[in-house]
Amino acid sequence: MERLCATIADYPSTGIVFKDLTPVFADGPALREVVDALIAPFAGQFDAVAGVEARGFLLAAAAAYATGTGVITIRKAGKLPRAVFSESYALEYGKATLELHRDDVPAGTRVLILDDVLATGGTLGAAARLLERSGAHVAGIGVVLEIGALPGRENLPGHTVVSLLGV
Repeated sequence: MERLCATIADYPSTGIVFKDLTPVFADGPALREVVDALIAPFAGQFDAVAGVEARGFLLAAAAAYATGTGVITIRKAGKLPRAVFSESYALEYGKATLELHRDDVPAGTRVLILDDVLATGGTLGAAARLLERSGAHVAGIGVVLEIGALPGRENLPGHTVVSLLGV
């Protein structure tokens, strides 16, 4: 899987080294390996899988299909048509807001959150807060790649985090 990652310097801004996982997603056996590895530690502990826009959608949909559970989309601001919960957060290179439909997740639902990369923890922290505000229980957080030099895990207190690769 690691051999398929593309590395792009100075993207999306100077000084950022971007790890592009889309070649991993494009390879069927690698995608299956990633999804199986992300869901295995949480087997039997979740009722739905949430994906964070955009690459998290790919992982969450595949994981939900593989486990026969539902998929929840956590979107960037302004993309959802019904009433939403909103959560703003800081990125390593800016600010952003995520949204979740207020009625997409029944209270008490155990949700596994999946995304491609854990950097500062801002995005995944916002996703977890949105789900908790909806009455869901965050069963855990799974990522393909964790940037160890950044404080991602520190910004996700109380959550079980599983990463497949670290850089």
